Amino acid sequence: MARSHARAHGRDHQHQDHRHHGHQHQPHQPHDHAHVARSPHGRTRHRLAHLLTPHHHDAARKTDSAMEASREGMRTLWWSLAVLGVTSLVQAVVAASSGSVALLGDAIHNGADALTAVPLGIAFVLGRRAANRRYTYGYGRAEDLAGVAIVLVVAASSALAAFQAVDRLMHPRPLDHPWAVAVAALVGFVGNEGVARYRVRTGRRIGSAALVADGLHARTDGFTSLAVLFGAGGAALGWPAADPVVGLLVTAAILLVLRDAAREVFRRLMDSVDPELVDGATRALRAVEGVREVGQVRMRWVGHALRAEVDIVVDAELTVVRAHERAVAAEHALLHAVPRLVAATVHIDHTPCAGAGAGAGADPHAALAHHLTA
Repeated sequence: MARSHARAHGRDHQHQDHRHHGHQHQPHQPHDHAHVARSPHGRTRHRLAHLLTPHHHDAARKTDSAMEASREGMRTLWWSLAVLGVTSLVQAVVAASSGSVALLGDAIHNGADALTAVPLGIAFVLGRRAANRRYTYGYGRAEDLAGVAIVLVVAASSALAAFQAVDRLMHPRPLDHPWAVAVAALVGFVGNEGVARYRVRTGRRIGSAALVADGLHARTDGFTSLAVLFGAGGAALGWPAADPVVGLLVTAAILLVLRDAAREVFRRLMDSVDPELVDGATRALRAVEGVREVGQVRMRWVGHALRAEVDIVVDAELTVVRAHERAVAAEHALLHAVPRLVAATVHIDHTPCAGAGAGAGADPHAALAHHLTA
């Protein structure tokens, strides 16, 4: 336990030299590996250049991809805002003329869903800002805060829809223009399904949990619009309670979406990652030449980009330059193995020195162990 804590502490204070591989890099320029392998002089020159210049393998591409992801997210949001805005407006007009509380609830929810583009848009704009001395990891976490705002909006819309449905059950009234309600319900389904497909596809491509949650939310809205269609049919057949009953069903569907969205946002706020990503990173590290063991592997999302902190064990006989090369190779392997990874900090431990004397087996992190009891 003490050893694990000491590694994390030492990584922050003793291994900052690895952070120049943290991917604030220039465009990709492949190394001429075939050329430098022809002579010892070429290999030495290549190693020195590798230590003193930024590491180019895919790093700038991933930085550029993160910027493009924000732009793509913004395009998706504005398109969604337009479609759902028109959809909710059409439904609101028909609901006002027909008196359908089910359609009114659907219109309110679609309008709220359209407005979720606002906090997400703000988050994507903030996410483009560069890191600074106060926000050293940048502003990507604004997306997670936008996810919280979305969850609150969904909760408020479900409460309003439930209130309208219960009020209509207690004070029934006939439904006017049921066929217009049916058409408006179909408009709601088509609009929501189109937005859902676009948001989910974009969110998964750019790694935005908030955008995926918003897309799943829109998909359920589409099916609740179909429920409004059935409510209109029941009212047309002489069952006036069908409309408020469907309104309550719409509320229940919204609550299910709320549960899933809240769970996804909570996981992201708690730095949850897919365990398969950790397993893949561990396999990639073990395959790196010179890595004897792999210690802790930690990852976290910052917006729609991943950052990692890993511990590896190398031979104690290695020089500082050679050990640093192993750290670079480990980071390089992670960049290729883990999707959306943009930065990795590698902490090096060493195997016990054979025949190094009585102190060879001492824990090099022992001086930091007392921090565990602080």
